[in-house]
Amino acid sequence: MRFGFSLLFFILILSGCQAQIPADKPSCDNDDFDREVSSLLSFTVPLKSVESLSKENLDDYLILDTRESEEYQVSHIKGAVHAGYDKFDINQYANVDKEQPIVVYCSIGYRSEKIGEKLQKAGFKHVYNLYGSIFEWVNQGHPVSDSWKTNTKNIHTYNQRWSKWVFNKEFEKIW
Repeated sequence: MRFGFSLLFFILILSGCQAQIPADKPSCDNDDFDREVSSLLSFTVPLKSVESLSKENLDDYLILDTRESEEYQVSHIKGAVHAGYDKFDINQYANVDKEQPIVVYCSIGYRSEKIGEKLQKAGFKHVYNLYGSIFEWVNQGHPVSDSWKTNTKNIHTYNQRWSKWVFNKEFEKIW
């Protein structure tokens, strides 16, 4: 009896700790990468697909790159503002309209989700996490800029381990 209760309790705890994947979750072009991204997210911030964002006017969004400065300088989505992760300061956005649509991204989506949560907590109403983030952006062939605002074929992949998720051979992986 005690074993059965313990097992039931463990199953309930485990199921409550797992992320609830939204039914309308976008997907990455590569199935293995898609599973990796899904396994790391908590799905606490609404998602925006790379395909969807690439068809929209990027000027309609405040696009925040939540990677560290070195990563941003090597490559970022054109027009993105460096927000950082380790030293993210919500006060930098005190004068931004709470209705302004915001897209956050990082390498794959984990760090951007955490920054997205902070933005939501601060009252921003339309915050989206770019699903697959900059890796999926370049995997689908979209351009990135460097710190001199010129197009680049370099992509900062955080480290060697994470570089395996950039499949587009047109880009040189930097870490």
